Amino acid sequence: MSVPRKLVVEADGGSRGNPGPAGYGAVVLDAADDATLAEAAEYIGVATNNVAEYRGLIAGLKAVKELFPDTPVQVRVRMDSKLVVEQMSGRWKIKHPDMKPLAAEAASLLPASCVTYEWIPREQNKHADRLANEAMDAGRRGEQWTPETSSADLETTRPPALAEQLPPSGPPGDAAAGAAKVRAAMAAARPARAVPDTQADTTASPQVGWGSAPDLGTPATFVLLRHGETALTPEKRFSGSGGSDPELSETGRHQAACAAEAFAARGAVQDIVSSPLRRCRQTAEAVALRLGLEVRIEDGLRETDFGAWEGLTFAEVRERHGPDLTTWLASPDAAPTGGGESFAEVAERVSATRDRLIARYAGRTVLLVTHVTPIKTLVRLALGAPPESLFRMELSPASVSTVAYYADGNPSLRLLNDTSHLR
Repeated sequence: MSVPRKLVVEADGGSRGNPGPAGYGAVVLDAADDATLAEAAEYIGVATNNVAEYRGLIAGLKAVKELFPDTPVQVRVRMDSKLVVEQMSGRWKIKHPDMKPLAAEAASLLPASCVTYEWIPREQNKHADRLANEAMDAGRRGEQWTPETSSADLETTRPPALAEQLPPSGPPGDAAAGAAKVRAAMAAARPARAVPDTQADTTASPQVGWGSAPDLGTPATFVLLRHGETALTPEKRFSGSGGSDPELSETGRHQAACAAEAFAARGAVQDIVSSPLRRCRQTAEAVALRLGLEVRIEDGLRETDFGAWEGLTFAEVRERHGPDLTTWLASPDAAPTGGGESFAEVAERVSATRDRLIARYAGRTVLLVTHVTPIKTLVRLALGAPPESLFRMELSPASVSTVAYYADGNPSLRLLNDTSHLR
């Protein structure tokens, strides 16, 4: 029997928006001397980070098969996606329906005994990251990546900073007009979303920028109300969608009543949508009764599934599942012990829900009664902030935050963690 050829596959994927314009990169290396044997990259249109990362893995394994169709191989896959590495290693469950066929395709390319998976920090995955960014840059130009465009010396490119897109100063005007013009300039700087040829817009693009701001119309405004307290809230216990589904405490019911009075006084809410979990439904129903509205349930607004951590305090989780907690705090792709949801998975769910609700409630003001993680995720995505920003926001029980979504695709955070109605 011949000795297997030892190879390394490094793969990565990225999405400028998550979901947004996405691409992947993969490189096959000789394990003996790190010589590059093959590169692959592709712009894949609008997709999530996780989809792009899986596509990068698949491309790398396919490249191995093309290079050595009749030679036994031993492949070490190195990726900075904790999600892909743990799922392909069999340690994490694959819950998301978009991930299951991709994982199955990757597993079918080579015998399982020939492939091992290793997580590496992002800074050690620069080659694949560079290829993924080259693919996304090519897509932004309306092209596809080719080997001729690859450059080992090319730095990772990013869209120009907003400050470089705008003149140093603009004409005088009120704050609303100025904000509209900034949004217009941001829309011009943002990469275009890929659409099929049959849906391409052949009309001339309107002028945007300081000179001519588009009519953005009335935004879809999401008033984000965190549910009131439960018995678990003061003890700061993990309470997600996989736990005991606690009801509001007496304090929580009082907080819901205060919120209802505040919304009645403001008179702006036109629709109410709630997470299916009991504490949110009870909070939403208190407001709906006061406003004379119905509550619509949206499963995508549910809280994170915290797996085996449900009902535990942070200190208890650290004591019982310390390594898993450390990994979870360091990576949005890491899931809680026992098959809970990662922050990356929650972000995919919440962003898809957001898009559905924006389309359904265009131009309306909607009260979304939900939980800490979905609200923080909506705020993070609105600001374009990194995943670690979730740990840097305070969100009190029954607090109110507000995000407006304009027709140009740019959101505007208007309020965060307002508890004035509870005083």
